[in-house]
Amino acid sequence: MQHWFEITNTDEVLSPALLFYPERIQQNIGRMIAIAGSADRLRPHVKTYKCREVVNMQMEAGISKFKCATLAEAEMVARCGVKDVLLAYPLVGPNKKRFIQLTAQYPEIRFSVLVDHEEQIAGWKSLVGTEGTVQVFIDLDAGMHRTGTIPELADSLVSQLDDPAFIFRGWHCYDGHIHQTDFAERQVAVDQQYKSILDLVNRHGLEDKEFICGSSISFPIHAQHPERTLSPGTTLLWDHGYSTKFPDLHFDVAAMLLARVVTKPGKDLLCIDLGYKAVASEMKEAPVFFPQLPDAEIQTHSEEHLVIKTNKAEKWTIGDVVYGIPWHICPTVALYDEAAIVHHRLVNDYWSIEARIRHHRINES
Repeated sequence: MQHWFEITNTDEVLSPALLFYPERIQQNIGRMIAIAGSADRLRPHVKTYKCREVVNMQMEAGISKFKCATLAEAEMVARCGVKDVLLAYPLVGPNKKRFIQLTAQYPEIRFSVLVDHEEQIAGWKSLVGTEGTVQVFIDLDAGMHRTGTIPELADSLVSQLDDPAFIFRGWHCYDGHIHQTDFAERQVAVDQQYKSILDLVNRHGLEDKEFICGSSISFPIHAQHPERTLSPGTTLLWDHGYSTKFPDLHFDVAAMLLARVVTKPGKDLLCIDLGYKAVASEMKEAPVFFPQLPDAEIQTHSEEHLVIKTNKAEKWTIGDVVYGIPWHICPTVALYDEAAIVHHRLVNDYWSIEARIRHHRINES
């Protein structure tokens, strides 16, 4: 029996390869909008897929604003014609100058950036002087302790943004540390983490402000509150990690890895060309799951090789194609220059993962 992810023209695809399945991506977009209640409530993160075509698919579905993490992603989204882009990362050094260049290069786009510290605000004010403005969201810490100010210090930041150099657009809060497998427990965690944040936001009002909340895991909880904007990202492609840990979130895996058996180093061993240069391996869990070999156990993993142990090894021959679902799709996609696009079991197109490229010169694009 053929699995949904198998393609018929494998002889035309080099391995290892990243495969995207647009029909499944389209279904995931529809589920995101259904959970949100409308496309207007979504500000999806582009970090997972980093390519224009997936942005365009979402725009065609009515999604008009996006979130990104790097300057390369911001420029990629701008090239798509998106009208509202949040660079959800505190920029420092010459990265700020490049951001200002982007705003000048695309004056029709509403770019904004995060701040969470008074030194950042002072730096932006010094950069733009009396002639320019920067649109900003205040980043709030919901307990992840990575970026974001605690609510008790946010009032001071609001007062410092009362300046012609700034347009204060609202609040941003990422809760990527909330990973309870049980939905009810996850909801309790969100409610507890947001108590002081809601006190702050409600005190300042949301009449002309946006309140961006959540992650791919928590956004269905935030969707219950109509005043909140939702910013899922991994939902577009999904992965084995989220499928395993969060069965209540009914998104489809829409990206796979294609690899091949390169040798058989032992009776029950297969060596596959899927090293850690081809699949993200930063997690404690196995970096990839093979649906065709569900009993596979990783023995060794190095730059270009992955050796697995399976009691089905004798049924596989050298050169056979193996398909894998990454545990963590976001950094896996960033390892590839392009994705092979599968329509009706055929690879018939390639999409550039253009936003994986990081420029190092201010004026380079």
